Amino acid sequence: MARIPKKKERAFSLLINKYQQRLYWHLRKMIIIHEDADDLLQNTFIKAWQNIERFRGDAAFYTWLYRIATNEALNHLNKKRLELINSPEDLEYLLSKQLDTDPLFSGDEIEKRLQKSILTLPDKQRLVFNMKYFDNLKYEEMAEILETSVGALKASYFHAVKKIEALIKKELF
Repeated sequence: MARIPKKKERAFSLLINKYQQRLYWHLRKMIIIHEDADDLLQNTFIKAWQNIERFRGDAAFYTWLYRIATNEALNHLNKKRLELINSPEDLEYLLSKQLDTDPLFSGDEIEKRLQKSILTLPDKQRLVFNMKYFDNLKYEEMAEILETSVGALKASYFHAVKKIEALIKKELF
């Protein structure tokens, strides 16, 4: 339907309504800051709109959108790190501080500890952890989105869990 010129806008509007919330939370978990996640979500849909003709249909449309959003998030984080290159604070520290002051964060203290622990992970590990733990994606879906092997994802998730467990235990004692 999205490839038919007369139905393209309507089809795309339906897709946005269907996937907007899921993609927003995927981005928000990586980016933390609401406004940035909102901007990246908009960029995701703009890129999808501009490239809809290139969508081959080998994967589900959601997988394609998820890949675009993921690339937007990773590019954004890399750009932010470059902006902070001469700063004494790193991006993870600033995002962690953002969690403390974010009026839109509705989690309790345990949730905040978990989120701060997740922020200490390398971007790709954090991405894999979020996709598995929060989004409950299957490794096969993740492999399609991230264009990597299931084995690599399982290893990445295992290491992420171990790091998070160690950090949380350290904080409790």
